[in-house]
Amino acid sequence: MKTFTIIFIGCLFFPLVALAAGGKHNLQLTSSVFKNNGHIPKKYTCEGGDINPPLTIKNVPASSESLVLTVSDPDAPEGIWSHWVVYNISPNTMEIIKNTNPGTEGLNDFGKYAYSGPCPSDERPHHYIFRLCALNIFLVINEGPTLSEVEKAIRGHIIAQTEITGIYRK
Repeated sequence: MKTFTIIFIGCLFFPLVALAAGGKHNLQLTSSVFKNNGHIPKKYTCEGGDINPPLTIKNVPASSESLVLTVSDPDAPEGIWSHWVVYNISPNTMEIIKNTNPGTEGLNDFGKYAYSGPCPSDERPHHYIFRLCALNIFLVINEGPTLSEVEKAIRGHIIAQTEITGIYRK
């Protein structure tokens, strides 16, 4: 028997599946350059090298077929702004090294198939959510999907989910 929990984030729903027999998974995502709700160093923004920060992944469920990583800014004046969409990351991935592409990149809201670092259009602090999902499938999706297309494709396939938030202000 499976237990389903719906998590509401902004205007998007993420069904999170936890196996009743095994309890909730403890998927973890951390960074060596910023703590959860901590300041993202300039090097990883549009004002610096515009390279992705290093990330560490722990406790990926054994039944995972792939991972999805997204980075978005819910504080953008335009609404949720996508900075990175990466899917079909190997479930054996334990580290995403700075300035690397760990999987297949989708199209971000800057019109790039790459990581585009924090780049707020105003001077208030923005929150950048690095969200990692473990899936029970390998995504087969049209080339160059956007954040919303990936989110739609993973609905019902999330085994575990975690996130870390970094803050940046110009």
